[in-house]
Amino acid sequence: MQKTLIIFKPDCVQRRLVGQILQRFESKGLRIAGLKLIQVDRALGEKHYAEHQGKPFFEGLIQFITGGPVVVGILEGNEAITVVRTLLGATNGTAAAPGTIRGDFSISKQNNLLHGSDSPESAEREIALWFRPEEIVDYSVAGSEWVFGGA
Repeated sequence: MQKTLIIFKPDCVQRRLVGQILQRFESKGLRIAGLKLIQVDRALGEKHYAEHQGKPFFEGLIQFITGGPVVVGILEGNEAITVVRTLLGATNGTAAAPGTIRGDFSISKQNNLLHGSDSPESAEREIALWFRPEEIVDYSVAGSEWVFGGA
C-alpha cells in the first residue's frame, strides 16, 4: 500500500468542500491514515514549497497557503499517488476535465483547492514535514478485500 499527502487548501476549507471531496477519495477505496485542521505558518509553507523558492510566484504561494486554515491528510491505498492525482485533475481548474475534483469545483490555477504528492519521494518528504509518526494511524478497514482484491 502506498501513502500520499493531501492538503485541502484555504480555498477548499473556506468553500466548505472538504467533506464532499474527502468522500470521493474514500469512495474510490483510499483509507485515511491521518487528518488534521491547522493554520500553516510561514516557516512550514516555505519548507513545503522549497523547490519553488526564488521563482516569481513563490511569495504568492506562501501568502495563499498561510491565508487560512487547511486540512492536511494522509491517504493510503493501491497506487494512492496516481489515484489521487487522477481524481484531482489538471492543476489549472479551467483545463481540468469534468468529473475530476478541479474540473468540477475550480476555475483557477492557484486557487485549485488541493495539493497531492507527485511521487513516492515527495510523499515521503511531505508526510514527514506535516505529520509526526505517532499521528499516522495504521488500521484495517472492514471489507477491504472487496476493494483491493486482485491488486
